[in-house]
Parts: sequence; structure tokens; C-alpha cells
Amino acid sequence: MTDQYSLVATERAARAHMEQLDPALDFESAQAVASIYRAANAVRAHVTNEVLRPVDLSWTGFVVLWVVWIWDGLETRHAAEAAAISKGTLTGVVKTLESRGLLTKQQRQDDRRLVDLRLTPAGIDLMKELFPRFNAIESRVVSGLSERRKKDLTASLRTIVTDIEDLKDKQP
Repeated sequence: MTDQYSLVATERAARAHMEQLDPALDFESAQAVASIYRAANAVRAHVTNEVLRPVDLSWTGFVVLWVVWIWDGLETRHAAEAAAISKGTLTGVVKTLESRGLLTKQQRQDDRRLVDLRLTPAGIDLMKELFPRFNAIESRVVSGLSERRKKDLTASLRTIVTDIEDLKDKQP
């Protein structure tokens, strides 16, 4: 990436535009949230290139497999919510994962309108193969942080998530 579009150059340009709009705008908050986005996108691109693309799996496909894996199955609306995707997006992802033999859909006996997702043995094997590689990248991308800074970062990000969850809970 050229210096013109580096992190520092982008922050300078954003500050200049924000100050033109209103000097009282909260640049520090905007910078913090932008940094969350940049970090998340950088990690996502890196993991996709290193771990997922070689097995022809999208980020969203992996996330759906992961949430179904950790919960030992999920009803579709909960899978969509846990993966932070729409039910429409989930439908397409499930179709792809099902066609690859990684996931199955089962109609619930207690309510025939609901559908549970479960990993197949091949899906479980894939997660057991991929997750250690995924986790190795997680370790590598935070290796420049001390254990204390990792804990502080985690606590800060958890606070942001729980604050947003609390806001959602208070909406009518």
C-alpha cells in the first residue's frame, strides 16, 4: 500500500473532513471505531487468504460452520444472528455448505416451521482441521501485544459489544 493511503494518512484526511463538517465532532471515537473496522477487515482478509481460500470456503461459510460447531447445532434464526448475517444470506450459505456435505438441515419435531442446522461428520472434521490454523493466525496477529494488553483489548471490545447488545435490548 502506498503511503498516500496508509493508516496515518487516512486518519489525517478523515480528521480534516470531520473538522470541516463540525469541529466539535468526536474524532477520537470515530478513529477508535474505524480502527476496529480496519483491524477486523485486515484479519478477515488474512485468514481468508491463508486458511479458507485453499479449501474453497468463504468467511461467511466458515462463520456459519463455526457457530453451528460450537453450539452443537442451531436453529436457523439463531445461526443467522450468531453469524451476524441476514436469514436470506444464511439460506444461500447453508445451501452451499449442504451441497458440499458439511452441514445438514433438520425440521424440528416440536415445531415443524423451525429448522435446525447440524454439522455432518465431514463438517466436524473440516472444523477440527481448520480451527487450529485459524487460531494460529489469531495468535500471530496479536503477538505484538503483551498478555496484559491482550486482556485490556478484549475487555474493551467486550464492553463495546455488550453496550450495543444492551441498546438493542432497550429498543421497542
